[in-house]
Amino acid sequence: MKKKKILRYIKLAVATLGLAFIVSACADPASYNSNKKLGPQINYTITGIEAGAGITDSTETALDKYKLKKANWQIMPSSTAAMVSTLDKAIKNKQPIVVTGWQPHWMFSKYSLKFLKDPKKAYGSGESMDTITRKGFAKDNPGVNKFFKNFHWSIKMSNPLMLKINNGMNKQKAVDEFIKTHPKQVKQWLNGVPKGKGQKVKIGYTPYDYEIAATTLVTTLLKQKGYDASMQQLDVGIMWSAISTGKLDASVTVELPVTHKLYAKKYKGDYVNVRKNLENATTGLAVPTYMKDINTISDLKNK
Repeated sequence: MKKKKILRYIKLAVATLGLAFIVSACADPASYNSNKKLGPQINYTITGIEAGAGITDSTETALDKYKLKKANWQIMPSSTAAMVSTLDKAIKNKQPIVVTGWQPHWMFSKYSLKFLKDPKKAYGSGESMDTITRKGFAKDNPGVNKFFKNFHWSIKMSNPLMLKINNGMNKQKAVDEFIKTHPKQVKQWLNGVPKGKGQKVKIGYTPYDYEIAATTLVTTLLKQKGYDASMQQLDVGIMWSAISTGKLDASVTVELPVTHKLYAKKYKGDYVNVRKNLENATTGLAVPTYMKDINTISDLKNK
């Protein structure tokens, strides 16, 4: 992303946060009013996450496709933690809010949310979480590659694990409990996987809730099978580069075909896509379900 765009995001975030502080200091929070236009109620602002995230760029696309910029709408990038904190406060007070949302994520288990319909496909036609490896990995480590071919789960299975970790449970304890309570699933994942005998495998991930939960789960299972498995947190661009150059073995949290599309194109031919390990993933704009009249992205402008 260009430096000018990032600087614009920073200035916007500072200005909006300043306004939010003044408003919160001077007045009680106003509940959502379906009889009034939505834009003025939330300062025509979509609460986003990090400026460099794929969903932030997709939201810029949505603002253009739905002509929301002409109607004064904007995205306020912050951080994932700040976005969720703002969402939590809004829901507690039944205030209006529009956020950048994605599944899998524990917030869809904790809160009653809905995605806004996106007929113009600004956020694509759906996503999956994919497992990718460096070139030559299958030959070097066929045992772990067999596990990667087996590993596949669902949003219904992953969200409760994420929610436990978010609620304060140690991530390793949460994963250990998950393994203990899902013996049939674990058996399927490990079917045909030989003992590791200390063979090393380094798995990369980005610093988000699903990525942490999924990578901890995979690493733990491989360790239990005798592999010297480790996990390394990296920025998404660095992670892709490390896999393409062979400095990192794999990742089970690649978001395709939308969120990581630029990296997939950039490093085409320099990595191996093993399989989709979670389907029906979604990115887009989300609102609390009590905002009953806001159901499509176009409604942001029209209602």
